[in-house]
Amino acid sequence: MTRFYSKRDLQFQLFENQNCLELTQIPYFADHSEETFRLVLDSAEQIAEKSLRPLLTEMDRNEPQLIDGKIRINPGMKTIIRQFGQDGWINALFSYEEGGQQLPWTIHIASGFIFQAANYSASVFPFLTTGAANLIRTFGSKELIEKFTPKMYSGAWQGTMALTEPDAGSSLSDISTTAFPTEAPGVFRIKGQKIYISAGDHDACDNIIHLMLARIQGAPAGTKGISLFVVPKKRISGEPNDVLTQGIYHKMGYKGAPIAHLMIGSNDACEGYLVGEANQGLKYMFQMMNEARLGVGMNAVAIALAAFQASLAYAKERPQGRKINEKDLSQAQVPIIEHADVKRLLLFQKSVVEGSLALLIYCAILSDKIAHEENEVLKNEMEVLLDLLTPIAKSYPSEMGVQSTSAAVQVLGGAGYTTDFPVEQYYREARIHPIHEGTTGIHGLDLLGRKVLIQEGLGWKLLQKEIGESIESSKAYSALGELTQTFESQFKKFNHGAAQLLFKMNQGPEIFLSDATLFLESSGIICIAWMWLEQAKTAQKALNTGATEQDFYFGKIETARYFMEYELPKIKGLIERFHSNTYPTVVMRKEWF
Repeated sequence: MTRFYSKRDLQFQLFENQNCLELTQIPYFADHSEETFRLVLDSAEQIAEKSLRPLLTEMDRNEPQLIDGKIRINPGMKTIIRQFGQDGWINALFSYEEGGQQLPWTIHIASGFIFQAANYSASVFPFLTTGAANLIRTFGSKELIEKFTPKMYSGAWQGTMALTEPDAGSSLSDISTTAFPTEAPGVFRIKGQKIYISAGDHDACDNIIHLMLARIQGAPAGTKGISLFVVPKKRISGEPNDVLTQGIYHKMGYKGAPIAHLMIGSNDACEGYLVGEANQGLKYMFQMMNEARLGVGMNAVAIALAAFQASLAYAKERPQGRKINEKDLSQAQVPIIEHADVKRLLLFQKSVVEGSLALLIYCAILSDKIAHEENEVLKNEMEVLLDLLTPIAKSYPSEMGVQSTSAAVQVLGGAGYTTDFPVEQYYREARIHPIHEGTTGIHGLDLLGRKVLIQEGLGWKLLQKEIGESIESSKAYSALGELTQTFESQFKKFNHGAAQLLFKMNQGPEIFLSDATLFLESSGIICIAWMWLEQAKTAQKALNTGATEQDFYFGKIETARYFMEYELPKIKGLIERFHSNTYPTVVMRKEWF
């Protein structure tokens, strides 16, 4: 069986390159060790191989259907969701008192990475429930926690995040779903509709618990008037709660998980239960959304990794042609991995996947540290740095994951375009991630228009400091001299271009933000190059101390060189754009298209 992920690389990222074991020094995680972390990851691998992977193709070919008002999904999912509940995956992050394992989010998201690489559609169900349950336990009343979370933890009930509406889309300030007060405290009558709700209805769980944004009647306009509600498909008593499945969306990929269109309160009989305080809903929801954005980045990497592994295995086995300088046709054909351009395609995939994984694990460790840091100054610094990195860590893997899976199809040639090999499925599934949890354009605006500027640019300054220190420490390794010098030179040019872009604030927001997505793209390239510098340094240190896995470590260093020589130079054109004073995207009129 073709491997769907690289266990060795994940171990390298966690235990060598990022040193996740430092998290065990935090009292909350003190009961954990390298042994427990590895046991969790091994358990994830076993579930992925035995339960999720066998359904990969079947869930894609036989997608969910809406029958008699109920979405029917693959029958194997009921067992899988219950297994995640029984094995403690859904509430693994939570405290011992809540029945959890106090597991670091870093290890949890790394385990999710294994599940996603095995079967992305199957992997989403339990972790959607984790996010929804976490909102209830964090902001909900004791009564809500006791009523809803136990069955969510067990896998009996599904959790969702219900935000999007037909006429609002990503503009949450325009949502129109309304909550009408009732005589019962905290109980509201909900009326409206939601679209694109992942796992919004299915027959593998007994109930669906929606964490839903709505506006209380008479609340302020815009985001300030949004509240958060628990809206179950069935009430605790078991009777229907007037949440009807209006339709199901049929997608190009990620087909095994249903995406529902919901009508809420069509018969004026839908009860919703206020979570926390009124008009604080968007603030609460962002807890889930920010984690979800890093999760989307990890989803994208997992799918791209599975495609890379499939194309690598094919390239090693598929004989075709001979070396350029070999003219003797009596000689056997060589595996296509011997051809330089195929190696380029494979290096591109490896550089995107392993560079992105490094950045996401860096962010996950940062998130775990923030959650338990008592020093307010240090906590604030880590928070603004993570806030700055989040749109980058979501968007680069998502956008480049599409290109990486495309390269996997290209390695297989015509075979890659057929359903006989899994890479065509990966290519289709990869395309959702630049859209999930905010389009790339939204994250570009977020990065340049907010994250770079907040607290007088503190996050940006901290990123400069981190990268600067990485460059300086890399200079101690003479074997990496050219690689380090290349990155340092391009990093300086990038900073100069970014400064030119920031000067444009004086020309008004439309001019200033017109190239925000390009700034996000260039920032992503810089951050992944930084991650490759760190990986090269870790690999060189291992080689210098006599590591036996020389092929693995030499592969890391050569991939870092590939990224510096092939991917990093792509920022030159972006930087040139930052210096320009011509704005066709602003000047262009709709009539001219």
